[in-house]
Amino acid sequence: MFRLLSCLYALGFGFAVNADLERPVGGWLVFALLIGWSIACAVAYLQGFGRRPAWVLTEIAVVVALVLSTELVASDRWIADNQSLPTTLWATNATISAAILFGPIGGMLTGVVVMSLGAVLKGYVSVDLGRNATIVIELAVGLAVGMAAQTARRAHAELERAARLSASVEERERLSRHVHDGVLQVLALVARRGREIGGETEQLAELASEQERALRRLVVAGEEAAGDGARADLGAMLRRRAADRVSVSVPAHPVVLDAAVADQLCAAVGNALDNVEAHAGAGARAYVLLEDLGESVTVSVRDDGVGIPDGRLAEAVREGRIGVAKSIVGRMDWLGGQATLHTGPGLGVEWELTVPRSR
Repeated sequence: MFRLLSCLYALGFGFAVNADLERPVGGWLVFALLIGWSIACAVAYLQGFGRRPAWVLTEIAVVVALVLSTELVASDRWIADNQSLPTTLWATNATISAAILFGPIGGMLTGVVVMSLGAVLKGYVSVDLGRNATIVIELAVGLAVGMAAQTARRAHAELERAARLSASVEERERLSRHVHDGVLQVLALVARRGREIGGETEQLAELASEQERALRRLVVAGEEAAGDGARADLGAMLRRRAADRVSVSVPAHPVVLDAAVADQLCAAVGNALDNVEAHAGAGARAYVLLEDLGESVTVSVRDDGVGIPDGRLAEAVREGRIGVAKSIVGRMDWLGGQATLHTGPGLGVEWELTVPRSR
């Protein structure tokens, strides 16, 4: 649009001054070249190839040539009293093109080149910015358009990166669901049935169990790699705890927390699971449930073991065994959260670990 308006202004200027030129026919030739080049630039820009460095450099060269051609068609006195024939406004198209492609530095340098042509024609440099502020305008145009172009490119690159990341995450989640619903369940079934049958199939069950755990770790590692480092998906971290006798249930959507909070909460869950393995009894199973409550997050760790007799925890503290107090309750206190224990003889153990979204 600016190219069209500047072209109309240049034509109007041409009609106004062409009769005063020393060689009017040459003046019309200059304006014919101006119109032809403006049309070519418009088509090139709209088609895309006009935004390449070679084309922009050619445009700068054409502007320089047309401005300097003023000396061939006008007298020295006319040049001293008027602007160059294609007009400074039309020549600013080269400044804008350079700023869009090369940024603010390229735009400002092109503006200096455009304005220096007037000094070459007149034979002197005007330092009176009050009467001739065109150089300031050229520099401002090159700077403003160049910065706007750089900002637009960065925004476009970030948008493309976000789109690629979103597509990658969606594909990873789709594959994770497919693996969980298919391969992992089959491996878990083979492991369970192999142990039930016994004999030689027990070795097959162990291999299936190993492959299931390895595949779970691989899937979760891919999910965690999608994070940005400062934040972490607690659900993905807890899924790594899944095993033959540990069932993990998490929401379908990511439960994102500060990485330090997620690490500590996951460590507390690990301590609770270690206690299940050490104290719940042979064959006891554990169940981990993650709930996203909006302002807070709760992880429940429950087992179907023998439970904790009344007064056993207090007795352990008196004996100096403060693992539960430090590893689970202490972590929750440090996170500004809460650890609640439900247990009893023969009732198993359930920990409810709750942390706020922000401390």
